[in-house]
Amino acid sequence: MIAFLSDIHSNIEALEAVLADAKKRGVRRYLCLGDVIGYGPEPRKTLARVIDVCDYSLLGNHEHGAMYYASDFNPKARAAIDWTKEQLNDKTKPRDETFRFWNYLSEMPESKVDGHMLLVHGSPKDPIRDYTLPSDVADPKKMADRFERMGGCRICFVGHSHVPGVYEDGNGFRSPAELDGQWTLGERKAIVNIGSVGQPRDGDPRASYVTYDPETGDVRFHRVEYDVEATMAKIRASELPDYLADRLAVGR
Repeated sequence: MIAFLSDIHSNIEALEAVLADAKKRGVRRYLCLGDVIGYGPEPRKTLARVIDVCDYSLLGNHEHGAMYYASDFNPKARAAIDWTKEQLNDKTKPRDETFRFWNYLSEMPESKVDGHMLLVHGSPKDPIRDYTLPSDVADPKKMADRFERMGGCRICFVGHSHVPGVYEDGNGFRSPAELDGQWTLGERKAIVNIGSVGQPRDGDPRASYVTYDPETGDVRFHRVEYDVEATMAKIRASELPDYLADRLAVGR
């Protein structure tokens, strides 16, 4: 069984809670779809944990912003990525650890084909920045283009929007609540958004992740309680915008 993680956003409390939950479920592989860093207060600890646990992590827009530019970020996100870069470059920390982090970021692939699965952070159209949103199902041409870009892959796992759910070719979007938390891959191609571990935006503050059985095609959505208050306190004690703490409490 595979656990898909995405948009952890330097939230070590949420990540550890998800890893503990996944272990109880017998997960054997951990794959990350990007945005390990950004927004949250623990970029070094979170990145180190992902490096040690996940088979690989894809390049998210926050990793791209940290390495190259973040001109398309809103002011709060840009402030967070600038602060994150300072933490990753902290000269009081072990130099070999810092080198390991930046080397890992520089080698993150933009996309990955893993068996019958296409894995991207954003969407099949643009693996780093493009969003697939529930409102997109009102535009059949837009969705048809997304599914066509999947090529021969039957299922595509994505993050980025922080809103979990399933998009089926010709069958719209369904949220985890509408699916009773589980769904099985059939004949139609599908895009599965796994939600966000560290900054959910669907009104539920619990960490979100997905497990997948490639043999049966079974997808399960999971929500995990974590110490939100601890993460919020760390954000407020840092130079990050307080807004980034406030939104964690409400899952927005």
